[in-house]
Amino acid sequence: MEFSSKLIEAAVQEIAKLPGIGKKTAFRLVLHLLKQKEKDVKQLAEALTDLREGIQYCQECGNVSDKEVCDICLSPKRDRQTICVVENFKDIFAIENTAQYRGLYHVLGGLIAPMDGITPNDLRIEPLLKRIPKLEAKEVILALSPTMEGDTTAFYLTKKLKPLNVKVSTIARGVPIGGELEYTDEITLGRSIQTRITYE
Repeated sequence: MEFSSKLIEAAVQEIAKLPGIGKKTAFRLVLHLLKQKEKDVKQLAEALTDLREGIQYCQECGNVSDKEVCDICLSPKRDRQTICVVENFKDIFAIENTAQYRGLYHVLGGLIAPMDGITPNDLRIEPLLKRIPKLEAKEVILALSPTMEGDTTAFYLTKKLKPLNVKVSTIARGVPIGGELEYTDEITLGRSIQTRITYE
């Protein structure tokens, strides 16, 4: 694809780096932006810059946040005796969209995957083990993707959680095997949270 403008070409190349966007889609987006008011395009650019510079991770659960501690962890309406363990913050958005869960979260930051060189030490497991007694949590829900890595991580966590005398459950297998939590429909995911079972 040849461009009559180096500015358009540079914008297309940058937008095409986004996941799921090819050069043709990027070109259409650039043309759309050119038709917008300069003020609107500047607001978009500022929002993206603010996002990159201002976003941080919650010191308690590891979720993305505007502050040191996220709104979920600060909310007095949340059940502080239940912690839902997820792979990443995208899974929190998926579960929150079901409106079926009112506890706290803990983001591991990945799953155990020896073939990829990811070990338990690479995940936020120790902070989880410290949070449980601090919160006097009674249940830990393992809401991990039903993949080999997810099952390996769940098995490892169950062994580590046993001495803490806390109930360990996993979401019911309404989520398809091999599927990713963030792509699961809200009804299936909501039912999985409601009908969670003890992990053995």
